Amino acid sequence: MASVIVVKDLVKKYGDLIALNRVSFSVGKGEIFGYIGPNGAGKTTTIDILLGLRKPTSGTVIVLGYKISEDEGIDEIKRRVGVLPQDFAALDRLTVRENIELFCSMYDKGLGPDELINLVRLEEYKNSKFKDLSGGLKQRVGIAAALAGDPELVFLDEPTSGLDPRARRETWDIIRMLKELGKTVFLTTHYMEEAEFLSDRIAIINKGKIVAIGSPSELISKYGSSYYLIVRDCDSCAEILKARKLNVLIEKDKVVVKGSLKDISAAINVLAEHDLLKNFDLVKPTIENVFLRLLGARITEEGELA
Repeated sequence: MASVIVVKDLVKKYGDLIALNRVSFSVGKGEIFGYIGPNGAGKTTTIDILLGLRKPTSGTVIVLGYKISEDEGIDEIKRRVGVLPQDFAALDRLTVRENIELFCSMYDKGLGPDELINLVRLEEYKNSKFKDLSGGLKQRVGIAAALAGDPELVFLDEPTSGLDPRARRETWDIIRMLKELGKTVFLTTHYMEEAEFLSDRIAIINKGKIVAIGSPSELISKYGSSYYLIVRDCDSCAEILKARKLNVLIEKDKVVVKGSLKDISAAINVLAEHDLLKNFDLVKPTIENVFLRLLGARITEEGELA
């Protein structure tokens, strides 16, 4: 897979503060690359450098084949990328269509207003004023703005921050659509479920350092915690499972097996042999478990470590 972004040993300092500390990663053409971490981890600083808005202190940064340190490539990069900033805003008193027409007028070529409105599913709201939209619909306008120039690479900086669960899920559908269109997406987020659901690969960043990178399944396999098999209404299950020397917990009306995927498979097989596998759930580790294991903390809804 060709690399659209290559970052090697990137350092960004503000006086004595090291905002990015030898950050290295690459982003392949056509993938959704999740860049996750708490507030202040260095996510937005990274985007600013990739867009040429800030100069790196040291390291190599190549975007769409151009070195960020060489100013002659910055205009070409900006022409071929789209950006949804974390603080996106449009003109309140203009309608959705009028705002999108304004964004389209900024490009010599690109997508038309009607095409964008259809892509981000705003047909029903095209005559509504921006100020009257919900948070989720405003973000759709922002994504339309990012796509106005028909970019190859799209940066989405915390695109669902502050949205309710339904609006967040609807925004996920739009982001997945970008991949189907062949766009490369650089997604920053502090929502673990969002990163796991959308990303082909994930880089976890904290205090300016990459602490892990890989596909969601690779990270879960390497750093994820135990699997859990929960079996209900089965009085004899505990003794049968303990006889196989599995880690068994008894909780009121349920039996819980904790262990590796191999342990859980063994438990499922033995219960199936005894025809006892009737009312059960399998709980697998997630990217949130990976984050908790690596950093020893979770991220709150507001993006802070807790």
